[in-house]
Amino acid sequence: MPGWLPRAMVMALALYGCFQLGSWAFDQLIGLLTNILIAFFLALAIEPAVSRMAGRGMRRGLATFVVFLGVLIAGAGFVVLLGSMLAGQIVDMVEDFPQYLDSVINWVNETFRTDLSRVEVQDSLLHSDWLQRYVQNSATGVLDISTTVLGGLFRLLTIFLFSFYFAADGPRLRRALCSVLPPARQAEVLRAWEIAVDKTGGYLYSRGLMALISGAAHYILLVTLGVPYAPALAVWVGLVSQFIPTIGTYLAGALPMLIAFTVDPWYALWVLGFVVVYQQFENYVLQPKLTSRTVDIHPAVAFGSVVAGTALMGAVGALIAIPAIATLQAFLGAYVKRYAVTDDPRMHSSHRWSRGEPVLTRIRRAIRSRRERDREG
Repeated sequence: MPGWLPRAMVMALALYGCFQLGSWAFDQLIGLLTNILIAFFLALAIEPAVSRMAGRGMRRGLATFVVFLGVLIAGAGFVVLLGSMLAGQIVDMVEDFPQYLDSVINWVNETFRTDLSRVEVQDSLLHSDWLQRYVQNSATGVLDISTTVLGGLFRLLTIFLFSFYFAADGPRLRRALCSVLPPARQAEVLRAWEIAVDKTGGYLYSRGLMALISGAAHYILLVTLGVPYAPALAVWVGLVSQFIPTIGTYLAGALPMLIAFTVDPWYALWVLGFVVVYQQFENYVLQPKLTSRTVDIHPAVAFGSVVAGTALMGAVGALIAIPAIATLQAFLGAYVKRYAVTDDPRMHSSHRWSRGEPVLTRIRRAIRSRRERDREG
């Protein structure tokens, strides 16, 4: 046996053991790493406000606390107002559910020539096996729901703590990171950090503004059609359509369509048509104007980044994919050398591509030119 073979086998086993240990540690810490990534992007979003307050003489930690307190107060107020409105409207919806069910059953009977009644439908639902299994599973899953809620609260607390430290100690964190890099790399890291702050803050600002416009537009439509619960539905459409990228508008429009269907089936078609038209208006008119200076990326690139982010990190990846890709695109754009485009007709979409001449025509032209040269000679 060669003398180097035992050492090579021991080294290979050691590398394999280190790989298995690293994989196990990564699987155990993936939740914490995801929370840190979310906290980092949240800190980037509030960085401009904290830096502006710190530039006026306020301590950075106090400025971060004030910004977080304002965000928490605004979020809590929004949730309380929305929750109270939704609670009252949910109670009304439950009270009016028999009328909705009667209208749906009447429409089905008139359209499909059936003979259904609400009593039969209620009896079939109450005595169905799947409802009994659902009640049993819900009764036994109360503890699991409580554990999930507590875990979600602990995750939110973790995200807020990390984002607070990232925002409050932003300059110290940048200095610590740059201290292990040469001066040329330090300039690149600081530039990338600045671009990330601009793109993340601009993304959240543009999304919030588009959510407000989308909610107002759908609220006007729902009030015009006389659909109940218009304020709650408008808030739902505005938030879901903007903070679930690319397909959020169609997902958010499903609930207003369902409520509109209980009023009049044709109203559901009106809501669907409005959702489709508004999505085109938002993609080609509204969004380019609002995001031209913040996250100006191609819609196909945005869709691909959302799909990739969802595949890698789920809903969190879908939310942070667009600002991350916008930051990467803006950072790499400084290192891509661009040239002036030649004025060629083939660059324009209106150029008509002409076919080449037939082979016989070229042969005849060559023979004719040769005969002319022979005559001249």
